[in-house]
Amino acid sequence: GERGVVVNTASAAYQDGQIGQSAYAASKGAIAAMCLPLARELAKPGIRVNAIAPGLFNTPMMESLPQETTAAIVANVPFPARLGHPDEFGQMVAAIIENPYLNGEVIRLDGATRLPPR
Repeated sequence: GERGVVVNTASAAYQDGQIGQSAYAASKGAIAAMCLPLARELAKPGIRVNAIAPGLFNTPMMESLPQETTAAIVANVPFPARLGHPDEFGQMVAAIIENPYLNGEVIRLDGATRLPPR
């Protein structure tokens, strides 16, 4: 039976790394890259491993930006055209935990956003 679930946080930046963000993209890419091998390593003891790669979320860091900067960022989000809400991240964590067949996956949670190079 299942003994646990690991939900790591990567970032959409691991696929869409922007200029000047190579170290950040690499660190988040490492989280994504270890997801499947770790899920395989922990399968026997019944532990699932997944990751969420969030896009642009309404966090204290985003709230500190000038309103026009936030508006420019939101303009790149296809649908829904807004920043993600922290509770939506929590809902994804809950969905991962509740689905016993979901294992070894990285899930983008980003409103179909693809970050531009800059």
